Amino acid sequence: MSTWMDANEAAECLAVSRQTLYAYVSRGLLRPERVKGSRASRYRAADVQRLALQHSGARSPRQAAQSTLDWGFPVLPSALTLIRDGRLYYRGEDVIELAAHARLEDVAALLWQVEAERILAAPAIEAGPTRPRPGAGPQRSLAAFHGLLSQAGIGRQSESVAEEGAQLLRWMRAATTGRTLPCVAEREPMHRQLKALWRLPERHEEIVRAALVLCADHELNASSFAARCVASTGAVLPVCVAAGLSALSGPRHGGITAAVEDLWDRCTSASRAALRRMVRDCIAAPDASPQGQGFGHPLYPGGDPRAAYLLERLPRDARREAWIAEVHEQTGLRPSIDFALVALRRTLGLPSGAAFALFAIGRTVGWIGHALEQQSTASLIRPRAVYTGPQPSPRPPAPMDRPVPAFWPAR
Repeated sequence: MSTWMDANEAAECLAVSRQTLYAYVSRGLLRPERVKGSRASRYRAADVQRLALQHSGARSPRQAAQSTLDWGFPVLPSALTLIRDGRLYYRGEDVIELAAHARLEDVAALLWQVEAERILAAPAIEAGPTRPRPGAGPQRSLAAFHGLLSQAGIGRQSESVAEEGAQLLRWMRAATTGRTLPCVAEREPMHRQLKALWRLPERHEEIVRAALVLCADHELNASSFAARCVASTGAVLPVCVAAGLSALSGPRHGGITAAVEDLWDRCTSASRAALRRMVRDCIAAPDASPQGQGFGHPLYPGGDPRAAYLLERLPRDARREAWIAEVHEQTGLRPSIDFALVALRRTLGLPSGAAFALFAIGRTVGWIGHALEQQSTASLIRPRAVYTGPQPSPRPPAPMDRPVPAFWPAR
């Protein structure tokens, strides 16, 4: 599907006239972009479709309900994370400002409503890793995390949210990096634990800290929704986190980092003409989308602020910037957090799979926050399905005098 629509296509999608389309522009409901070398304007397809969805919801509540699971209307109340006007907030705190100074444990304290120092002071990890290969990536990390839960005892719950959350963060670090730390080091903030594991110089510590903070939560994404659904059944926190990691491992979520890794060497070593062809071919490929390759986000039409924060703090790389510029030229899209995490990994020389590790470790904080919030409601998440299969065949009612078959022999 094209990233852009011209005026006729936008009007048709909205089922309105061109005049009404221009009225939407004047009211700020749509933002046009001038086509280079022309007086015509184009519109982001995602913006047009979102406006069409809002209008259809006003006209048809059932249609709106059917679309809520696909970037649609909010469906669950939450006090954790707000995305508004291209900005991201954790409990009202601007995430970009938090990224400048906060530790992941500070964000966890904010989202879990506990004290950060209690998270840091939690007893050290008790289970050893199941020896995944360092830089394991999504699938090996998932298997390793389940192995850790099995060793430690999934059903055991701590009396302290801070203590249990700290243990889950350490298990996630062990599962995604394939390594444990001495007990003393595990009392350090997470970015320093990773600095020790990856043997990073001091100058790289801050950007790792910021990346963890930026990944901590992102409203009701697929993995957080999975964690909430499991939490709504009354399941314990480790199982909720395992559900979140399972969803994150998919190629349309945290697994996007693997897709960016696959493209990186080719796109950053190609000539300008070859790069142009590669980007065009990637966009046109069946079942492909720029978002699945690390560009664009439906909630950030103007660009993902998390990615912008990280990329601005990495050393300049002409080849990386040429790739970004070419994608923007052809699609109007900017890098997502997935692209930025891979750029960070490549720049710092981190192990393969470290981009996914940063994402998973940071997002563990959000999964726990969502699970705790959902558990506090004591309600089960149970949406209904719109049945689209064959209808039952009409059958005459059974006569009342028909004998009921016996399911066990008479004595």
